[in-house]
Amino acid sequence: MVEKCEVVIIGTGPGGYVAAIRAAQHGKQVTVIEKAAVGGTCLNVGCIPSKALITAGHHFQNMKHGGKMGLHAESAYVNMQEVQTWKQGIVTQLTQGVKYLLKGNGVETIEGTAKFSGPNTIDVTQTNGDVKSLTFEHCIIATGSRPIDLPGLPWGQRILSSTEALALNEIPEKIAIVGGGYIGIELGTVYAQLGSHVTIIEGTASLLPGFEQSMVTLVENKLNKLGNIDIYTNAKVQKATEQEDTVTLQFQIGGKTHETEATVAFITVGRKPNTDHLGLGKIEVDVDDRGFILINERCATSQSGIFAVGDVCDGPALAHRASFQGKVAADNIGGHDVIDEQVIPSVVFSDPELASVGLSFDQAKKQGYQAAKTSFPFAANGRAMTFNDTDGFVQLVVDENDGSILGAQIAGPSASELINELTLAVQSQLTIEDLSLVVHFHPSLGESIMEAAELAMGHPIHMLK
Repeated sequence: MVEKCEVVIIGTGPGGYVAAIRAAQHGKQVTVIEKAAVGGTCLNVGCIPSKALITAGHHFQNMKHGGKMGLHAESAYVNMQEVQTWKQGIVTQLTQGVKYLLKGNGVETIEGTAKFSGPNTIDVTQTNGDVKSLTFEHCIIATGSRPIDLPGLPWGQRILSSTEALALNEIPEKIAIVGGGYIGIELGTVYAQLGSHVTIIEGTASLLPGFEQSMVTLVENKLNKLGNIDIYTNAKVQKATEQEDTVTLQFQIGGKTHETEATVAFITVGRKPNTDHLGLGKIEVDVDDRGFILINERCATSQSGIFAVGDVCDGPALAHRASFQGKVAADNIGGHDVIDEQVIPSVVFSDPELASVGLSFDQAKKQGYQAAKTSFPFAANGRAMTFNDTDGFVQLVVDENDGSILGAQIAGPSASELINELTLAVQSQLTIEDLSLVVHFHPSLGESIMEAAELAMGHPIHMLK
């Protein structure tokens, strides 16, 4: 028997389940295929569990260092099993919520592994071993990505990906992290705050490649203040050797060989798309040499009726990007919508948090804008002072010709929340005058956005020109 489907979506991560709900809202008959857990990497082993652990790390640090406020918790300790139970409770609640939403929107869910068998057909090997064949009018590929492994560093008992790193029931005494991008920095910060000694080995000249150095420097300073983090840059890891209780990493810097021994090693050098077992040759969609599916601004592939969203497409592996692409793809089944990659914010939950949207100052200059940048420090913000967290700034990149906001960067407390207002500003082509006229609640961190706009206009209130 071959089941006829109007829309088939492969994967139920933040791209897939959002696309399914939106397509169903358009009156389409939607079937989703999921081989593992509903919610994908983000809800199960990515965004949500990592942010839960990050919050736990921050709270533990606040408990230990509240003396400046007159708060003392000298017997503070971490029960990692209880932390994991709390974290998993959040994951379960959210994944159950996604199942409820899919069912409530009339979406059929098939548990199994999908593989294209022809231009408009999919075979699904179900969890019970049975094979079901589907035909479709439209298909959205949202199968996500998985951690990249490295030659000489095979996965093992002590060489772990981010998935295993987020599920540890004990705090390792020593951790070596290969990769100083956002995943490595977030995991390194968490475990250092919880008590591990952390060594970060990054292949490029700086941590967090892609972010402005002034922002990265704030993160580096905070990491160094913890006192239990070692950072190596321009370092190339050659091999890892597992022993019974430890793992030894060998790496080179400038031709000189170094070694570090740890309880476990995390490999966080990026992710690769889950496209190699989909049978893409049967549908002849264009992919690049790394396996990423090529799409246009409508999230459409080279094959009519087939779309792709999220980590299977080249670009930043961000859950909110995948979700927005999922909406665009669903809206393009019988309609027309486009995605503007320029207005997708990037966030790192480091300490302090980093966030950016739109163009950096250097990018604006290269694109021919008569650009200027202005920065307002959190040290001059009353709410940041009451948080006892004043490191960082709000920076605006402005077109001097018309005052429009080309981009924004935030380093500091709640940068991940504050960037939303500036994303709206960039997307709506607002000006610094528009921002300055928004009455911001006092005291609030958001006032720093208004202050940065007023500074750009030349009449700041809470700092000298």
